[in-house]
Amino acid sequence: MPASNNPALPGDLSELFHRAFRSLRHSWSQRLAPFELTPHQFRALHSLARNAADPASADGMRLKDVAERLRIAPRSATEVIENLEAKGLVARSADPVDRRATLVTLTPQGLGLTEEVRAARREHTESYFGRLDAQERAELARILGKLGGHPER
Repeated sequence: MPASNNPALPGDLSELFHRAFRSLRHSWSQRLAPFELTPHQFRALHSLARNAADPASADGMRLKDVAERLRIAPRSATEVIENLEAKGLVARSADPVDRRATLVTLTPQGLGLTEEVRAARREHTESYFGRLDAQERAELARILGKLGGHPER
């Protein structure tokens, strides 16, 4: 059988993976639309919520740390945070330790929306991966963990 007709051949795995990822990303973007959030904005809110849950980081996250977590340029992170601030979801303040730095925190509205979106994401995940039975899901999780550098424990 020619390589182009056999999706199980290793050379085609990256294309299959990319296609599945694009499908997941597209469907997730559609689910975010009613919340008027982009994927970067949700990821920023999610990172800020995780950070706020850490008592040692209760004062907020520096903008440069938001950029690093999102793996985007600091200028782009500033734009994401500005859009979230305009929606009343985050607040910025000067870092008391380094006045040149800016700290970002979730507002109560931002925290509430983050929880709503997390619930929608869990629902979306169940729907999207619901095409797989329990054994297939477990195998996919094992394989993705292995590829991501987190082998089974």
